[in-house]
Amino acid sequence: MIRGAIAIFNRDFKKFLSNPFVVIMTLMMPIMYLVIFGNAMGGTISHIPVAVVQEGPPYTPTTLFTDMSYELNHITQKDDPKLIDVRSYNDEIAAKEDLTKGRVSAVVVVPSDISNDHAVRLYVDSSDSVTPALVESAVMKVLARLHADNPVMVNKIYGDIRYIQFFGVGVIMMAIFTSTMFGGGIALIRDREAGIHEGYLVTPVQRTSIIAGIISSGTIRAFIAGFAIFFIDILITGIVIHSIGQFLLAMLVILIACIGVTSLVVSFASRFSAQQEYASVVAFLNLILFMTSGAFYPVIGMPDWLRWVTVINPEYYGVDALRGIILRGQGIDVIGIDLIALLLFSGAMFILGIATYRRTLE
Repeated sequence: MIRGAIAIFNRDFKKFLSNPFVVIMTLMMPIMYLVIFGNAMGGTISHIPVAVVQEGPPYTPTTLFTDMSYELNHITQKDDPKLIDVRSYNDEIAAKEDLTKGRVSAVVVVPSDISNDHAVRLYVDSSDSVTPALVESAVMKVLARLHADNPVMVNKIYGDIRYIQFFGVGVIMMAIFTSTMFGGGIALIRDREAGIHEGYLVTPVQRTSIIAGIISSGTIRAFIAGFAIFFIDILITGIVIHSIGQFLLAMLVILIACIGVTSLVVSFASRFSAQQEYASVVAFLNLILFMTSGAFYPVIGMPDWLRWVTVINPEYYGVDALRGIILRGQGIDVIGIDLIALLLFSGAMFILGIATYRRTLE
């Protein structure tokens, strides 16, 4: 009995060591969790763009406005990172418009009357789960430092948004990626191992039709997953969809993301012949993309070197677009850059998926 167990152990362990790629990925995953997750979650938020404007008339800068602008712009944190980047405005309406378009994270309106019974009005982007509290704390600290007793009136422009609603939007993108990467990709490799795809070569179906059919099927599966999580989010988190246009725009973003991810999966799955190798790479890729998408924690809280990953991360643009539509009620005029990035990614991945998969059929 013991000899038999030892023999089985030797066989399985040698099988594991015979694939150095899997060994390396097994060791890399914990390291990447430490580096990526450790830096993407709970990082020090810095350089928050905040508009400071004086209510008018009159528009002549008061001492309070000048001093508050200076002090807010020079607040530092542990290890000396700058907390706020002050942007001075001459027009309160323009400042609030930039807030709704995501160009600034908050607007501080300083009263033109220096009397202490006039409130400092603070407008914050409440769809962000962390930043508003930091800005409010900074404003209170500056007023105390200036010995000003002005009350602070906080206006959450998108209402009270809980963290589960903030995170729930990111889960929609995670559902798209995981359903396609782990479901569709492994199914492709399993079919190849069973020799099913080779059988296509003797059928009258053209190779381009085969590839288009595979990508279309994967896109529909991913869309169903994203659609299901979207409605589950509404039921669990209490997210409210205010118009049919808002709903259709969210569906468009999900569909575009599904096309890109499915094409990416096809191109990845075409390069692997074993499910174990593919699963190792996909788990690694899924970790990097999801952790740097801003689904868990605002991207502004990530270190600079990790923030650059978001620039090439399609999941970030999907999360940002869905969060703009669902939580802020924004339209194409605001999320247009996110849509363009997703379209470019989907187009590039569709071409790559076709080119890579065609090569496996030749």
